[in-house]
Amino acid sequence: MPVLRHSSYPGAPRYLINGHLQTIIPSMFRRIEGVTYERERLTLADGDFVDLDWIDRRSDKLVIMTHGLEGDSHRHYIKGTAKLFAQNGWDVLAWNCRSCSGEMNRAFRLYNHGEIDDLGEVIQHVLRTKPYRELVLVGYSMGGNIALKYAGVHGKNGPDALRKVVAVSSPTDLEASVRQLDLPRNRFYRNRFMKKLILKLQQKADRFPGKLDMTNLQQVRHWRDFDQFFSAPVNGYRDADDFYTQASAVNYMPDIAVPTLLVNAQNDPLLSSECSPAWLADKHPNIYLETPKTGGHVGFAVRNDEFTWIERRALEFVQQGE
Repeated sequence: MPVLRHSSYPGAPRYLINGHLQTIIPSMFRRIEGVTYERERLTLADGDFVDLDWIDRRSDKLVIMTHGLEGDSHRHYIKGTAKLFAQNGWDVLAWNCRSCSGEMNRAFRLYNHGEIDDLGEVIQHVLRTKPYRELVLVGYSMGGNIALKYAGVHGKNGPDALRKVVAVSSPTDLEASVRQLDLPRNRFYRNRFMKKLILKLQQKADRFPGKLDMTNLQQVRHWRDFDQFFSAPVNGYRDADDFYTQASAVNYMPDIAVPTLLVNAQNDPLLSSECSPAWLADKHPNIYLETPKTGGHVGFAVRNDEFTWIERRALEFVQQGE
């Protein structure tokens, strides 16, 4: 479909004067009340596990949500989306990637931007155990990339129940996103992510002696170095280049076969223009690309509303045509 030239986002509140504040303030201070999950542990084919957090309203419609890097089902954007969809008659499943539910996963590997098999097992489990007529995927940041890659890889062979996909603030070109993260102005985000990931990697190194050389941290000058020495080997990629190629959703999006909305703000501090592939959306029958001028990274706050614009936009998109 044509790129959506005019976004309905009215813009951030006046005090959020740039993309950094539009990103950081909601992340630090937004609170969503009234969301209570029921947790289910799913054992995966390799013997590891992921934890699934449910809001079960006995609906025949389900939204499956995937969080961002070092996020979880309790992040404000996940809980906000969960609450809004539940209020509008949807069952909700917010799944936690391996190691992100508060308990370290069992296997050597962690999670990553290109890992779609775990999401596939979650979807198979859901459709095997509950009679959902309609299934939609909503992903934020890394989770958006995962949802887009899943839809692209499976294409016309995806689950019959899968109707739509929404991806928000998604680094669809991972190498370009890494270059963006390494910019001096993004040091805050870079250090925050890396600090959390290093703690997990140290746990893996302690549990699996000889499989990770943590002294390589001394050679990390850029995020690409981190991916070369750690992200790639722990997740089974040959090297950083292999990781970026296999993990970037843009390499699989041409085969998406269901209506898909990708929303990336133009002032997102963590995304470059390559992550918003207008060249693809312009000619693709199923991809809608919306690029508001503002909104930050997983921000999109609005005045006097419990929910963000993107949460309402996601619901609007998936309910169109019902």
